[in-house]
Formats: sequence, structure tokens, C-alpha cells
Amino acid sequence: MEVEINQKITHALERIAKTFRVLIWQESKTYGLSPIQIQILIFALTHKPELLKVSFLAKEFDLTKATISDSVKILLKKELLHKIPDTYDSRSYSVELTTKGRTIAVKTSSYTKALETSIDKLTDEDKGIFLSNLLKLIADLNRNAIISIQRMCLTCYHYSKNGDKHYCAFLKKKLQHHELRVDCADHVEIKP
Repeated sequence: MEVEINQKITHALERIAKTFRVLIWQESKTYGLSPIQIQILIFALTHKPELLKVSFLAKEFDLTKATISDSVKILLKKELLHKIPDTYDSRSYSVELTTKGRTIAVKTSSYTKALETSIDKLTDEDKGIFLSNLLKLIADLNRNAIISIQRMCLTCYHYSKNGDKHYCAFLKKKLQHHELRVDCADHVEIKP
């Protein structure tokens, strides 16, 4: 019996997810950290301080606050992160990379290189279409509350689409498929 195309795509995505798990486990073993701890370090490397609070990280990674808090405590103990107290709430804090943490984050942030090498073999047109379709899938999963925070074009107040033309009102420009952002610092969530 022929497997339907939707199932084939789902199985293919699962294999890609397995690739990420294998690659990040290799990095985590190198540094004696868990995969989520590596991901927190990389996230801290590439995001602004106001996003580096336990509650936000829990939403970002779709994990409980307790799980993220435990990981952050270990990273603080290993002196890979340090606390920045919240001036308005003494119970709250954000975190920042230490020099040692930044070094590890930079080294581990390329853990996806093997996958990127395979993607690089696609044509530019195929890459753009692939990215656009992945973003549609992610946006739909987000709308259906399967995954949470998505700071990408398709879930942004500034984004609009006319046919297959993308437009960003914040940047005031048309976007090609390959210019769509997956994690945008200027993202404004669409309010229902």
C-alpha cells in the first residue's frame, strides 16, 4: 500500500529532527552540558537581554519554567552565565553570557553545519520555496497552539502577502522567499 504524501513528509521531517538531536548531543557531550543547556547558551548569544529571563526561555523552548530554571542554575554554577537583577522586581532576573559561556556558545552554534552543507546543494530557488513552505507549516502549528513563540515574518504584524509577494512594513520593502525571517528581532506579534 502506498504511503500518502502527507505521511512521507511527516516521516522526512522526523528524520530531520533526528539529525538535530544527534548533532546537538554530540556538542553537549563535548562540553559536559545537556542539549537544552547548549541551546540556552546559543540563544543568549543571539538575542537581546530582555528575552533572557527564565519565563521567556520556557516559552521559547516549550519547556516548563522548572526545567529551564534547573538548566540556568547549572549554567550559572558552571560560570557560563551570570545573573542580571531586575531593577523593578527583586525576584526576577535575566541572564547574560560570561566570557567562558560566550566561547562555548560560539563554538557550539555551528552544530548544524552538516545539515547546512546538505541544504547548500539545493538551488537558490528551491531553498527559497523550501523556506517559505517551512514557515507556513510553522505558522500553522503556532496558530493551532502546538508550538509557542514564533518571531517570524508570517506571524508578524508588519508582514503582508499579496499572491506570492511578501512585504515587510517595518523594513518598508518587498521580500523574496529567501529574505523571509525565521527569528526576527523586530517581530511584533499579531494580536487576535
